Amino acid sequence: MAKSSFQSVDDYIAAQPENAQRVLQRVRNIIRKAVPGAEETISYGIPAYKLHGTPVLFLAGWRQHYSLYPGTGKFVAAIKDDLARFQVSKGTIRFPLSEPVRVKLIERIARLRAKEVAGIEKAKSSASKKR
Repeated sequence: MAKSSFQSVDDYIAAQPENAQRVLQRVRNIIRKAVPGAEETISYGIPAYKLHGTPVLFLAGWRQHYSLYPGTGKFVAAIKDDLARFQVSKGTIRFPLSEPVRVKLIERIARLRAKEVAGIEKAKSSASKKR
């Protein structure tokens, strides 16, 4: 990645190596389909998907893998069995570029995170109404 401040997700993907571009575009499409109301933007220099301003997922391409950043260790721990064969840290899931895109898993991650974010928003709304 030669450029570090991208104006759009298209710019970000175009700056990646060719083999990563195809995979990132596919993952992008999966996320957009799974969370159709999400705003697609660049945040922290990488693609981000937000609902009502709250991040649902971040996506980044690397030399040998691409990563999803669902944000919390709690979320990753909740789906740890599904992630057993991937390299995972507190808030990061790494998928090898050399393997097929895990469509169903990525859809599930995106939908679960969207549901989690919606729950957070609902709780905030309920708390502010009680005041």
